[in-house]
Amino acid sequence: MITVQQVTHPEELKTVFAIRESVFVQEQNVPAEEEYDEFETSSRHFLAFSDGTPCGTARWRTTSNGVKLERFAVLKAFRGQGVGRELVHSVLEDVFSQQPEPLGKIYLHAQVTAMPLYAGFGFEPVGDSFDECGIQHYKMVLPTHRYSKN
Repeated sequence: MITVQQVTHPEELKTVFAIRESVFVQEQNVPAEEEYDEFETSSRHFLAFSDGTPCGTARWRTTSNGVKLERFAVLKAFRGQGVGRELVHSVLEDVFSQQPEPLGKIYLHAQVTAMPLYAGFGFEPVGDSFDECGIQHYKMVLPTHRYSKN
């Protein structure tokens, strides 16, 4: 069973960082100084659990361009089991519960391999692909009238 909860304690944030370290820094070779930023304390972080085992993470924050979803990571052993889908769903639910209407733009920078996941929630690619830390990405935007709770 997959559950997602908002991070509220420093110990949970350590788990978030450990998952991101494993996925981004070790597996995808993202430099640690690029992975961790000045927005760690101002973002809303989430942890996904599979039968009680921490296995994924994500965060969102408000930017001058709208609400940015980012740092979606699922440990390799748990991929293909719906963890990413639950993370996207939970993060979007939280965004919509926290933001006053009318909601501004919701966007993310999607790794090419993750684009189908986000497209399933109504996100649409905008512009050309770009390199972020040696990985091809597309900016994807959620037209709020297209959000579906998969």
